[in-house]
Amino acid sequence: MTRLKIRHLTRYSYASRVGLTYNEARMSPLTDSQQVVLEATLDVSPNLAVMGSYRDYWGTRVTSFDMTAPHDFLEVDAKATVEIHRHERPAEDVAAWAALGTESVLNDFSDWLPQSQLSDPGPEVRAAVAGFRDLEDPHAAAHAVFAWLRNTMEYVPGVTAVHFNAEDAWRERRGVCQDLAHVAVGALRSLGIPARYVSGYIHPRPDAAVGETVAGQSHAWIEWWDGEWRSWDPTNHKPAGDFHVSVARGRDYRDVTPLKGIQTGGGASTLSVSVEITRVA
Repeated sequence: MTRLKIRHLTRYSYASRVGLTYNEARMSPLTDSQQVVLEATLDVSPNLAVMGSYRDYWGTRVTSFDMTAPHDFLEVDAKATVEIHRHERPAEDVAAWAALGTESVLNDFSDWLPQSQLSDPGPEVRAAVAGFRDLEDPHAAAHAVFAWLRNTMEYVPGVTAVHFNAEDAWRERRGVCQDLAHVAVGALRSLGIPARYVSGYIHPRPDAAVGETVAGQSHAWIEWWDGEWRSWDPTNHKPAGDFHVSVARGRDYRDVTPLKGIQTGGGASTLSVSVEITRVA
């Protein structure tokens, strides 16, 4: 078990005054079976916004805010304290391949089986992993996918862009956590294994002292179903652990974008983002 305090600060500085903005933020961690949110706040500056919140289709907590008065900058300051107690259950009684093709599974996981615009890995990846269907069960096939991905793609920032899909990233054979997660999700779905994209934060230094604040990271990993939901972090080649904090789940990055909106005016803008994480227990 760990307890982490997170601060995610995003600021847009505009070249000229913005007339109005309409925004959605997905920056508040989830409470689920593996983590509990002890406190969470989200503040917007200038203090002119009309704010609301709701749960989207995927269960993510969304803070919506409209700012209709002219402003020169926009700052979103999300803070949370989360207690994490993740554990991966042993691979016992995993679903057989035949079970994944039943009407009940196809219906229950209909959101997590079709490819999305960002997850479709293209014919080359589909052909590369197709043979994993010959393995004993979906659990073995999933781990074969992860091993294959580790040997064929590298984590290299600056090569891809946020709009790249899995096929674009595969073409480069390099990318960031978003790209690796999209390729993993697409490869699993191509085998008929339900898979979903997870966004959140990761504490990058498990050896940091309690009370020490470090530069954290927004992060992405995946979950797949083989009789139960399991996690995998393709960037770090292991299941998500007590230093992973889940914020949102979806079909791909578009369902979990941390901050998005529309605006009138403003011209060019300068974006600055920082994530600070402190282990408090």
